[in-house]
Amino acid sequence: MAVMTLIESIRETLREEMRRDPSMVVLGEDVGKKGGVFLATDGLYDEFGGERVLDTPLTESMIVGASIGAAVNGLRPVPEIQFADFIMPAFNQIVSEAARMRYRSNGAFTCPITIRAPYGGGVHGALYHSQSVEAFFAHVPGLKVVIPSTPADARGLLRSSIRDEDPVLFAAPSATKTEHKKMYRSVRGEVPDGDYTVPLGSARVVREGSQVSLVGYGLMIQYALEAAELLEADGIDLEVIDVRTLRPLDGETILRSVRKTGKCVVAYEDNRFGGYGAEIAAIIAEEAFDDLDGPVVRVTGPDVPGVPYNHALEEWFMPSPDRIVDAVRRLAEY
Repeated sequence: MAVMTLIESIRETLREEMRRDPSMVVLGEDVGKKGGVFLATDGLYDEFGGERVLDTPLTESMIVGASIGAAVNGLRPVPEIQFADFIMPAFNQIVSEAARMRYRSNGAFTCPITIRAPYGGGVHGALYHSQSVEAFFAHVPGLKVVIPSTPADARGLLRSSIRDEDPVLFAAPSATKTEHKKMYRSVRGEVPDGDYTVPLGSARVVREGSQVSLVGYGLMIQYALEAAELLEADGIDLEVIDVRTLRPLDGETILRSVRKTGKCVVAYEDNRFGGYGAEIAAIIAEEAFDDLDGPVVRVTGPDVPGVPYNHALEEWFMPSPDRIVDAVRRLAEY
């Protein structure tokens, strides 16, 4: 075991997988000598050279498009989108090409790419460096979406994503993957040594509880654990479920928790309307309605076009441990 931050876990996992698999390449804006805007690829260029760590133009559609072409020709690309906010120029390549490659070719081709894209607010990034885009991509069959909340899960999920034969979006805190910017250096934890993997499609019970279930992912898991400690003073026992993989979703772990507690809060920092948590709420309503003792409650960002830059307004936008506490208290009293 080694103690690492989220970004250190991602960097070392990329390094280990590149050593293991000579077909793996990393590409993106400033990922080479600079090591990426968050230094997620720092040192990889020195070890593996410019043929496997490629700096690209500022053209996200090309970054993903070139990765798709490389994947169907035997390579295993891991493209980086500097911020999830910038991923939209590549939306057609991801949704219409990568996600449909296996289906459109009747299984003749796969598309093993892992798209890394840090997402989320709370870092004073304002409109174009704070967006949560997971709901757009989790909607798409053929694409996996992964969001780790701990350094250990970042390693295990990233390694599984890279080895997967289909596209993943990896947003840390997928096959699309995302990395939460605020968690890059603020969260530290033990990371298993060796060939450690976490299967895609497996949620995790982070904290056992008996009265209310909290379902979330990414930064919301850290906030939920803080909220659980505050709620102990009220005698409220909160169970925390980390979704980890938004697509495919481990619905059984969520339903098992809700059937035990009878109450559920879903937390996500995206806009409330049409956010990913609404899908979780719908599954619970359809599959566990008779087990519920109250409505499924959402703690979310508001329906405004972007995260404000002003510090006070950014705090107003972001879900927080206190807002989770308030929601759980109201639901517990229902």
